[in-house]
Amino acid sequence: MPGVANSGPSTSSRETANPCSRKKVHFGSIHDAVRAGDVKQLSEIVERGASINEVDVLHKFTPLHWAAHSGSLECLHWLLWHGADITHVTTRGWAASHIAAIRGQDACVQALIMNGANLTAQDERGCTPLHLAATHGHSFTLQIMLRSGVDPSVTDKREWRPVHYAAFHGRLGCLQLLVKWGCSIEDVDYNGNLPVHLAAMEGHLHCFKFLFSRMSSATQVLKAFNDNGENVLDLAQRFFKQNILQFIQGAEYEGKDLEDQETLAFPGHVAAFKGDLGMLKKLVEDGVININERADNGSTPMHKAAGQGHIECLQWLIKMGADSNITNKAGERPSDVAKRFAHLAAVKLLEELQKYDIDDENEIDENDVKYFIRHGVEGSTDAKDDLCLSDLDKTDARMRAYKKIVELRHLLEIAESNYKHLGGITEEDLKQKKEQLESERTIKELQGQLEYERLRREKLECQLDEYRAEVDQLRETLEKIQVPNFVAMEDSASCESNKEKRRYPCFSP
Repeated sequence: MPGVANSGPSTSSRETANPCSRKKVHFGSIHDAVRAGDVKQLSEIVERGASINEVDVLHKFTPLHWAAHSGSLECLHWLLWHGADITHVTTRGWAASHIAAIRGQDACVQALIMNGANLTAQDERGCTPLHLAATHGHSFTLQIMLRSGVDPSVTDKREWRPVHYAAFHGRLGCLQLLVKWGCSIEDVDYNGNLPVHLAAMEGHLHCFKFLFSRMSSATQVLKAFNDNGENVLDLAQRFFKQNILQFIQGAEYEGKDLEDQETLAFPGHVAAFKGDLGMLKKLVEDGVININERADNGSTPMHKAAGQGHIECLQWLIKMGADSNITNKAGERPSDVAKRFAHLAAVKLLEELQKYDIDDENEIDENDVKYFIRHGVEGSTDAKDDLCLSDLDKTDARMRAYKKIVELRHLLEIAESNYKHLGGITEEDLKQKKEQLESERTIKELQGQLEYERLRREKLECQLDEYRAEVDQLRETLEKIQVPNFVAMEDSASCESNKEKRRYPCFSP
């Protein structure tokens, strides 16, 4: 991002705004105040008549653009709250969401999304914030936007999708994330290039390996031609990418499954697990992976290094700003993993980063500074070094933000009470009324079903009484039929007895 990434306040402002300096700085423009993250002076400058959407001369940035650029979240919220234009674009077609995506300002992206930022807005090249986050390797920012429901298959003017940008720039973490979200790696651009072609021509071996492992067959990868009739081997030869050529030669000889899939997918985690600091540095510094890259189980390189007790890797990760508060899917932080494997030196190193522990049984005291020293929320601006703010300034900003929450909650309660007293119906009342109506309808349906079952039971009982009466009647008829037959049988038996007596007379002695 030429002319923007290194831009900031004027020299005098930077010098006086050094975090180590205790001298109060007075900014001359609204843009300088926002870049420095000074919301108090921002408010004062606007009160003195400055436009909240004032465009600076050099970059054509509004204060909202600068807030997104520097990660000044408090200023960004203040500007949005006071009606800053979220749709304003620079001469290159960048809205504030584009700038936040380029800089990887995760919390600012979340705030812009919540305030209705259009993530499908395209710049002069047709790039959306999604394209730009993938280009610059900000996988967490990319994930935030994907979770908001934006379409990851949108194309720019060259028909490049975010997967093409991630492959071309060697952003393995973003590439993994996009594939995980269902993005196709077999879509071509307007020159017929697959993402694997772009990774080959730029010599991004890790991305090439990953794409190679995810394609349907090795033959498909090696024999896929673009519109110029070139395959990955031709492109690697034309651009002198020896690492790609060596891998292709090995692939042709050994077959597809050359390495373990975890090594292909998460080389940074493997390097941290093995304690290979040189490889880990190269992957992070070259932008291949994000320093807080997550594996499938939610672990980061810091988790892997902590589990093996690699102190040098941990120290370097901490120095580079890796987040020690990220938890994996098991809910473990890196320090917890180090404890589990009894790496005491790693535990001590990681626990020193935790500046305070909040007892879950205690409520937050807005006057107690220790609760606001460091909150450690993943994706927040706490770990960003873009702002020239001291730890004390950051703590003051958190305290102001929390007090604002308390104030707004109190005002909301008063407003709801007044609204109800005036006869208004709140959303909660509507929800309760809806639930009550649904309950009444359910009760009515159950009562109707119960009445139906009662009538059905009475009908069955009547039928049973009729069947019992019929059975009794049949039994009486049967008894009447059986009595004459029994008498006849007795008479017949008596006659037979008399005949026998006559045939064999009895002689007395």
